[in-house]
Amino acid sequence: MAMASIARRKASHFLTCTSGALRYSGSLTPFSRGFASGSDDNDVVVIGGGPGGYVAAIKAAQLGLKTTCIEKRGTLGGTCLNVGCIPSKALLHSSHMYHEAKHSFASHGVKFPSVEVDLPAMMAQKDKAVSNLTKGIEGLFKKNKVNYVKGYGKFISPSEVSVDTIDGGNTVVKGKNIIVATGSDVKSLPGITIDEKKIISSTGALALSEIPKKLVVIGAGYIGLEMGSVWGRLGSEVTVVEFASEIVPSMDGEIRKQFQRALEKQKMKFMLKTKVVGVDSSGGTVKLTLEPAAGGAQTTLEADVVLVSAGRTPFTAGLGLETIGVETDKAGRILVNDRFASNVPGVYAIGDVIPGPMLAHKAEEDGVACVEFIAGKVGHVDYDKVPGVVYTHPEVASVGKTEEQVKALGVDYRVGKFPFLANSRAKAIDDAEGIVKILADKETDKILGVHIMAPNAGELIHEAALALAYDASSEDIARVCHAHPTMSEALKEAAMATYDKPIHI
Repeated sequence: MAMASIARRKASHFLTCTSGALRYSGSLTPFSRGFASGSDDNDVVVIGGGPGGYVAAIKAAQLGLKTTCIEKRGTLGGTCLNVGCIPSKALLHSSHMYHEAKHSFASHGVKFPSVEVDLPAMMAQKDKAVSNLTKGIEGLFKKNKVNYVKGYGKFISPSEVSVDTIDGGNTVVKGKNIIVATGSDVKSLPGITIDEKKIISSTGALALSEIPKKLVVIGAGYIGLEMGSVWGRLGSEVTVVEFASEIVPSMDGEIRKQFQRALEKQKMKFMLKTKVVGVDSSGGTVKLTLEPAAGGAQTTLEADVVLVSAGRTPFTAGLGLETIGVETDKAGRILVNDRFASNVPGVYAIGDVIPGPMLAHKAEEDGVACVEFIAGKVGHVDYDKVPGVVYTHPEVASVGKTEEQVKALGVDYRVGKFPFLANSRAKAIDDAEGIVKILADKETDKILGVHIMAPNAGELIHEAALALAYDASSEDIARVCHAHPTMSEALKEAAMATYDKPIHI
C-alpha cells in the first residue's frame, strides 16, 4: 500500500450521499439563464444567510453570477454563528479556562488565593465574538458584491420570492435559480413548553443570567453534552436524561464508552433508557416525572433549569414550498437530486433542509457544490466523509465509518489504536486522556474510519479526513513524518498499529 494512493485523485466528482438518504430521483435540470422571461433580475437568489446560504451566495458571486441573499434574522451567519456553533464554543473555552484555573493550575506551579466566575463578562466576550463575525460576513458580501436583503422570504412563484423586510416593508426578489438554505430549528418534545427561562433550548442555554444549581439536560447528543459541560464546569450539578441506551448514538461504540466515563469523572450524571413523561414548572423549580423507556415505576427529578436538547428539525414551514409544488419528505426535508435540484425547475436546496448530516460545514460544502452545478461546473460532496466533532473536554472527533458500521457491511477489517497516555506531548502538558482508533480494510489497507478522543481532536481529525478523501491507506499516514512532540504523532502511531506495529507502546 504505497504512497501512490495519496496521489490518486478521484475521477468522479459527483456528489455521493449517506447510505439511505432520501433524494429526489427525477431527471437533472441543466443550468439555464432563460428560465423565466421578465423575471431574471438575479442569476441566483439564496433564502437564508447561515453557513450554507452565505457561502453559496459568496461562491455564486465569485463565479460571476448576480446574487442576492435573503436573511430573516437581520444578522448573517444563521443559527451556527448567532446562537449555535460560535457562541457555544466561546462558552466552552471560557468555562474550560475557569475549570483549569480552579483545578489544574496549581499542579503547574500557578497559584492564586481564589478564582471566581464573572458570568456577565463571560457572556460579553461571547457576544463580542458573535458580533465581530457577523459583521465580518457582511463585509465579505460587500467585497464580493452580494446583494443582502434583510427579511422573511416566501415563494410566490418558482422565480419570485416575496420578502417581508425587517423594517416593516415588502419587496419581491426575482431570480433564475433560487436556493433554499433556511437551516433548522430546535426540535420540541410533546408536553414540554420551552419558555427560555426555566425550560430552555440550546439558545437559552447560551444566555442564562445565573449559574443554575441543578441542570437537567434532556438528550445526550452533541449539543446537550456540550452545554451540559459548560454549566457543569461553572458549578452546576448536571444530570443528562436520555431515552436511548447510549449517549451520542452515531459515535463509535468503543469511543463512546470511554467518552462517557470521561464525562462521568467530571461529575456529569446519566440516566439512560429513561423517558420524560411529565413536566411541572409551576413552582420555583422544575419537576420532571420520569419512567423507564420500556415502562415501569415513575420517579421524580427536580431541577432549577431544564435544557431540552432532543435534536433539530428542518426549517421549511412557511416558505411557500407547497405553493410552487416542491416535494418534501415526512420530516419536512426537501427532496433533491445529485445536483441539489428539487422537483421544481430552478429551485434548489442545501444544508439542514435536505437529507444528510445537520452540520454547518456540511452545509457550506453543499452551498459551494450547488452553485458550481448552477454555473455549469461540477460540484462534489461526500457525506460519508464529513467529520463530526463533540467540543467537550476531551473532544471527540470522527470521520468515516464506525466499527459497528464496518461490521454491518461484512467487510474484513483491521483496527489500530494508540492511547494519548503514550504520547509525549500529551504527557508533557498533563492532558493525556484519550485515544486514536483507525479502521482499515484488511485486504487493501484502505482507511475506512478514524475516531479520536483527545483535548484537540477537532483539529487532529482533518489529517484523517484528507486521507479518506484520497482513499489513503493506514500505511500512507504511518510513513508521513510527523513533527515531535505533537499530539498528531498519536494518529501516526495508530496508523502504524493498523498495518504493522506501533513504536511507542
